[in-house]
Amino acid sequence: MKAIGLFISFLSIFLFLCNHVASLASNYWLSLWTDDPIVNGTQEHTQVRLSVYGALGISQGFSEKRWLAVRLECVGNCIVLFASLFAVISRHSLSAGLVGLSVSYSLQAPWQIQDMAPPSDWPQVGRVEFRDYGLRYREDLDLVLKHINVTIDGGEKVGIVGRTGAGKSSLTLGLFRINESAEGEIIIDDINIAEIGLHDLRFKITIIPQDPVLFSGSLRMNLDPFSQYSDEEVWTSLELAHLKGFVSALPDKLNHECAEGGENLSVGQRQLVCLARALLRKTKILVLDEATAAVDLETDDLIQSTIRTQFDDCTVLTIAHRLNTIMDYTRVIVLDKGEVREWGSPSDLLQRRGVFYSMAKDAGLV
Repeated sequence: MKAIGLFISFLSIFLFLCNHVASLASNYWLSLWTDDPIVNGTQEHTQVRLSVYGALGISQGFSEKRWLAVRLECVGNCIVLFASLFAVISRHSLSAGLVGLSVSYSLQAPWQIQDMAPPSDWPQVGRVEFRDYGLRYREDLDLVLKHINVTIDGGEKVGIVGRTGAGKSSLTLGLFRINESAEGEIIIDDINIAEIGLHDLRFKITIIPQDPVLFSGSLRMNLDPFSQYSDEEVWTSLELAHLKGFVSALPDKLNHECAEGGENLSVGQRQLVCLARALLRKTKILVLDEATAAVDLETDDLIQSTIRTQFDDCTVLTIAHRLNTIMDYTRVIVLDKGEVREWGSPSDLLQRRGVFYSMAKDAGLV
């Protein structure tokens, strides 16, 4: 830590001195230029003077940017340090969740970037492109996703399959920028997601996770945390998610109090609440991260039928636990050790008798 601190200090001082030296040299050169004699209304050596002055200005601007970058890095590190220190000092009065949230927020990328905010109606099509995309969890670790080159057209239903550890969930982490890309880029409707704020990205994509997330509070708050929709719209989403009868029978209906994590609801009911939340938002891109892996077959059928009818014009990416749920999808991505092994329609992949065929055979589908 001491060595790093000394290096940053010396680098900051060096860049600061470079900036001032370039500034002094520019001013001195400008004084020489103004002292040049004027002959026939013009000065001699104008081009030389202008070129050198421009080069000095560019070098000054570069040193200023590097100096500012170092200082901002220092400020960011100080914010993380103070957040961690306050968390340790207040460990008896703060919950572990709140401590983790504060530290993770201090480490996160900007929530919003005003100059790079996408249009309010983005994405309109839902086209997703992975261009030579790679992902690693830490800089000193190997890539978990390598050279992913896939284009998903708007409205396509795409299944993502692979053996355990193939990189299926890592693809979701990259799409939501939980982990930043190690190489390549992800383009959604001609916008590089790395260039926009996290809020602008995550607000436009809906996910139904394997473990349904509910918070302590009313059922309505869990469905519409920002009170953006009317009660009528909320009831409509519950009806489409096959939950209207259950909620109507509750004494408090939409004001029914959910326990932390939704413990007073069954796993299937919690998953249907997440589905109703997705129906309410109806974003152009929907991600299902093994959403039906922990539910019974009846709930699985309800979720799949709703997705097919209500998200017909949306791009749906499904990390599939049960292969039978994606056999009628437009295309399937087969991952193996972080690479795309096969990519095509389910029928074509079955005819190739490759990895997907062997997985379907193991599942008793062929």
